[in-house]
Amino acid sequence: MEEQTYHFFTPDEINQLSRIEEAARANEYLYRILDIGQNMLQCGGEVSRVEDSIRRLCLSFGAERADVLTITASISVTIYARRFGAVTQTRRITGGSYDLQRLEQLNQLSRRICAQHLSLEDTERALDAIMATPQYGFKMQVFTYALVSASFSLFFGGSWLDAAASGVIGVALKCLDRMIRRTEANAFLSALLCSCLGGLLAGLAVRFGLGDNVDMISIGNIMLLIPGVALTNSLRDMFSGNTISGLMRFIEAILLALTIAFGFALAASLV
Repeated sequence: MEEQTYHFFTPDEINQLSRIEEAARANEYLYRILDIGQNMLQCGGEVSRVEDSIRRLCLSFGAERADVLTITASISVTIYARRFGAVTQTRRITGGSYDLQRLEQLNQLSRRICAQHLSLEDTERALDAIMATPQYGFKMQVFTYALVSASFSLFFGGSWLDAAASGVIGVALKCLDRMIRRTEANAFLSALLCSCLGGLLAGLAVRFGLGDNVDMISIGNIMLLIPGVALTNSLRDMFSGNTISGLMRFIEAILLALTIAFGFALAASLV
């Protein structure tokens, strides 16, 4: 009969195993925190808000120190505590659409986590519930596009006929935007195609007597595409000290505006 041997862990080995388990747990917490930060950034949150929320969440989950760097396309976080050492994760940010309602829900969740010290499981359930919340339906979005286009056309001096034409074109732009988003094309291609279609339809509407002024029709559609929120967030980021992120967003907003102007000008030259 063979003699069995047993291995007894030394205190140092036990501490090392405990440290590895704590580091694995910290990685899980940090992954979920980055999920919250990513969704906040994609919903239109400014960089300073995202960085502050991530830092507070990391500290509430037990980190002694949290260093966060956020730009428009990436989030990098390093947390440290004596029981698990240093843990770093980086998240690449792509795409996104402005959703202020979801952004507010994510803000409330981050405050709730910090106040109540939710467990990882409770945090996952709460985040999944927020992401499962239905957004505005396509019909409501189409109606909003038509209403905004027609309203701005009237506001800037267009006739009722111009407003009606602008509203119909706004519906067409929403349908085109939805088709482009399904292909996961970048924002610049979407803006170029939508502005070209908007300018082309505005010129055709006036030519066939369905509108009085191309400019008044087009201006209502331009307001749908102008990156106003991105420009505002870029200035806010720069004023709050996040110069790199603010400049990146500012340049992106300016380039997007120039793309929209080029698309309408190109369409006007063709009609």
